Parts: sequence; structure tokens; C-alpha cells
Amino acid sequence: MRFLVFALCAIFALTGCGAVDNIWASDEEVSRASYSHNGPTQLVLLTMLSNRTGAGAHTSLMINGSQRVMFDPAGSFKHETIPERHDVLYGITPPVLDVYTRYHARKTYHVKIQTLNVSPATAERAIALVKAYGAVPAAQCSKSTSTILSQVFPGQIAQTWYPKQLAEQFARLPGVTEKELYEYDDDDNSKVLAAWNPDKASPQPY
Repeated sequence: MRFLVFALCAIFALTGCGAVDNIWASDEEVSRASYSHNGPTQLVLLTMLSNRTGAGAHTSLMINGSQRVMFDPAGSFKHETIPERHDVLYGITPPVLDVYTRYHARKTYHVKIQTLNVSPATAERAIALVKAYGAVPAAQCSKSTSTILSQVFPGQIAQTWYPKQLAEQFARLPGVTEKELYEYDDDDNSKVLAAWNPDKASPQPY
């Protein structure tokens, strides 16, 4: 088991799952960024998969409820305009979601986007769970996300360390739809954020 964890850390450090942090945006920052999307209340599981092997590299969960947030456990996606509290990103507007997916999709990885419409009560429960989870250690993106989803869907989602296995479980929930995003940018995905201007972004429709 110890070897497995070390191996996962080595892989995820290159792809999406970084070290634990204690970032805590102020109330003012979170309030200013808060965004409510007029679409259906839903959960969107994002899974980053290797284009070479198909193996999973990172997991995150977007929740659209009273506001739209992204649970990005141990993720490397950071921008000064997007407030974060212990791996929960606030203000997930269409341009932010667009740059988030393009940040992860590149010549070595693509993004599986799985969407499930849920009741407002389910969405709010998921938001409460991600807010309460706390900062996530490296290589535990799928473990933390599956822990949350196992509470939202008891008996249907089990805890797992593996992003691909979590995506396969999520796909079996009734009503899930899927799409995949491929891009072929250089592996240095930091350039995507460096070049991003939220005031001039033209987001893809999701």
C-alpha cells in the first residue's frame, strides 16, 4: 500500500494532484466571486485521462446549486481572480469552467466530462460536503471526491483511489451524460492560465 501511494504521488504531481495547501480566501473575496448559473442543478464529474494509456490522472467535481463551485482536490489550478478555500473554488462562471478544462486538456491528457442533473437538495448537500471536507493531501483527489459522492449516493458510489474507476462508477448512475474534451497544447499547461484574461474570454458552451 505504501508503494502504491508513493507511485500515485509521483504520477499526480505531473498531471493535476498537487500538495496539500491551506488556502482560505476572505469572506469578501468569496462573496464578490459568487456565481449562480441559471441552468439545472447538477453535478459534473471531471476526469483527466492519459491519451497514451487511458489511465486516470486527476478528478474534480463541479456543483451547480445555489451557486456554482468546483471541488478541485489537491489540484494545481490557481488564479488570482478565482478565490479558493481548502480546494473549493468559487465563481465558476462559463469562462472559468472553459479555462479550467483547457488547462487540463493537452497533448498528453484529455478530460472526460460527466453531467448528472440532480435535485436542488442534492446539489446543496454536495456543496456542504465539499466545503466541510478540508484541504486534501496529494494523490487523494479521487479518494476525497469518491468519499463525498458515496455520501450523496450511498450504495451506488464506493470510495476509490483511482480517477478512472470513479468515472466508471459515476457513469452507472441513471441519467449521466458524457462528453470528452481533447486539445493538443504543449504539456506546460501553466501557459494557459498565464495567457487567460477573464474579461476577454469566449467560453465553450457546457
